[in-house]
Amino acid sequence: MNSSLFLAIANVTAAHAWNPTVGIIISGCSFLALLLTFRVSKPMVGTKMPLFPISITTFIGAMCFGHILGIGVVLGLYNILGKI
Repeated sequence: MNSSLFLAIANVTAAHAWNPTVGIIISGCSFLALLLTFRVSKPMVGTKMPLFPISITTFIGAMCFGHILGIGVVLGLYNILGKI
C-alpha cells in the first residue's frame, strides 16, 4: 500500500504560488455565490444576518460554495494559461 501511495504522490504536480489575483478570483466567485443565494426558495430559514436579508446558514453555505467554485476556476485557468 505504501508504494502505491508514494507513486501517487510522485505524480502530483507542484502547486503554484498564491498571489493577489488568486484572492481576487476567489472573492469574485464568493460574491457570485452570495448573489445566487437570493434565488434560493427559502433563504430566511434560521438565524438572520444583521446586514444581509439571508440567514447565517445560507451565508456560510454560499461562502463555502464560492470558495469551491473559486478554487476550480483558479485551477482551470492555471491549467489552460499556465499562469495567473
